Amino acid sequence: MPFSALIWEGLRLMGIGMGIVFAFLLLLIGLLRLLALGVQRFAPAERIEGEAPEGTADAELIAVISAAIHRYRQDHPSSTAA
Repeated sequence: MPFSALIWEGLRLMGIGMGIVFAFLLLLIGLLRLLALGVQRFAPAERIEGEAPEGTADAELIAVISAAIHRYRQDHPSSTAA
């Protein structure tokens, strides 16, 4: 078999393989979107028990981040250029 025929055969096999993988990924994306639509349709609208009230976790997170930034600026005074 000549060298050019081997190259073309390799390119053909590569195209077939990439096409199969691409088709599988498209199928997977489609199935995941259908599953997401199904979950959104049948998911309960009420809040789950034991969940923190709205805003509590956000306020606590902001306080922790603010304290970390304050501490960092105390330890690195030269890096606070603003």
